[in-house]
Amino acid sequence: MGEIRVGTCSWTDKALVASGWYPTGSRDAEGRLRHYATRFPVVEVDSTYYGLPSIRNSLLWADRTPDGFRFDVKAFSLLTGHPTRPQALPADLRPAFVRDPGRNGVDPGLLDEVWQRYSAALEPLRAAGRLGTLLFQFPARLVPGRPAEEFVRRCRERAAGWPVAVEFRHPGWWRGEQADATAALLTDVDAAAVAVDMVRTLPASVPPVVRVTRPGLAVVRLHGRNSAWGTGTKEERFRHTYTTDELREWVPRVHEMAERADEVHVLFNNCCGDAAVRAAESMRCLLGSHRVAPCD
Repeated sequence: MGEIRVGTCSWTDKALVASGWYPTGSRDAEGRLRHYATRFPVVEVDSTYYGLPSIRNSLLWADRTPDGFRFDVKAFSLLTGHPTRPQALPADLRPAFVRDPGRNGVDPGLLDEVWQRYSAALEPLRAAGRLGTLLFQFPARLVPGRPAEEFVRRCRERAAGWPVAVEFRHPGWWRGEQADATAALLTDVDAAAVAVDMVRTLPASVPPVVRVTRPGLAVVRLHGRNSAWGTGTKEERFRHTYTTDELREWVPRVHEMAERADEVHVLFNNCCGDAAVRAAESMRCLLGSHRVAPCD
C-alpha cells in the first residue's frame, strides 16, 4: 500500500492567516511555512496559477521544509488554456501575447517560452526532492473530444520528464462511458488523474470518480460542497465545513487509491478561515495511522 499524505491547497490563504491558526511568532512568510510543515507533509502551491514562479521562492520553500515534504504546484493559467491577463506575464513577453495570439488563442512559441521559464524556476524544488507533482487544472470549457485530447497531449509533451496530475473541470470527462476513455488517455500520457469532491447537484458538478492512471501518484482535491460553485466570490464558492460523514465517504476510496499508487495526496481546497486545515486534520484521524505520512 502506498503512502497517504494529507494537506491543504494553500498555506498562505489570507483567510487562513487571519483565522489565528498560525501561532504568534510564526506569522511571517518563513514562520508560516515552517509551522505548516510541522502539521502536514504536503501542500499545494496555487500562486503559480496566477503568475510564474521564481527560483528564489523554490529555494526558500525547499530550505524551510523538511526532507520528504511535498509541494504540488499548479500550472500557470496560460499553460492550461485559462484566460490570462497580459500583466501576469513577464514584461518582455507581453507584446508577443497581445500582438500574435495565434489560431488557437496563444502562440505556441510563446507557450514554449513560458514553459521554459516556469519549469526552470521550479527546478531547484525538484532537485531538492520536494516536488510532488505539477497540477494541470483544465477549464470547464475544455469539453471531451479530439481537439481537447490533442490539447492535453501537447501540454504533456511540453512537460515531458516532469510529474503531472490532471484535473478536468468539465464533468463530461468523468461521466458514463467517457470515464474509461479519460482514464485511458491519462494513462497513455503518464499523468495522474485527480479525483474531485464538490457539490453534486449542479449541472457543472464533477462526479467523484476514482481512477489511478499513474503508478507513482494519485491525487484527491476536496473543494467543499457549496452550491455557489461557479458563481460569486472565491469565499462563496469554496465556503464549506466538512462533516465527519462527508469525510468518511472518502476513506475507502483513498485506501483503494493507496493500494495502486506509491503516494496519494489528499488536498483540501475549502479555503475559508481554518476550515481546510481542520478538515485535513480530521481526515488524517479517519484514515488511521497505517501508511499515513507523518508530519515533521
